Amino acid sequence: MATLCVRNIPDDLYDALRKQAQQHRRSVSAEVALLLEQLVPTERELRKRRAAIRSLNRLSSIASPSPGPFPSTEEMVREDRSR
Repeated sequence: MATLCVRNIPDDLYDALRKQAQQHRRSVSAEVALLLEQLVPTERELRKRRAAIRSLNRLSSIASPSPGPFPSTEEMVREDRSR
């Protein structure tokens, strides 16, 4: 596993990071590692996202089984009120 050293962090940013780490009961190093993991996608994560987008695009291109005319919103509200 690689080691990362970050220098010249503004004091207010470091204090906020330290407080967040304390709230989550982690070290500052563990908090930074988790934040990087959540915010920087790996190549594997990018492949998963692209596959999900392709699946969603395929699903959105499938025609509805009953594309018939649907009532307007106003008609549906009136129908509900008349019940």
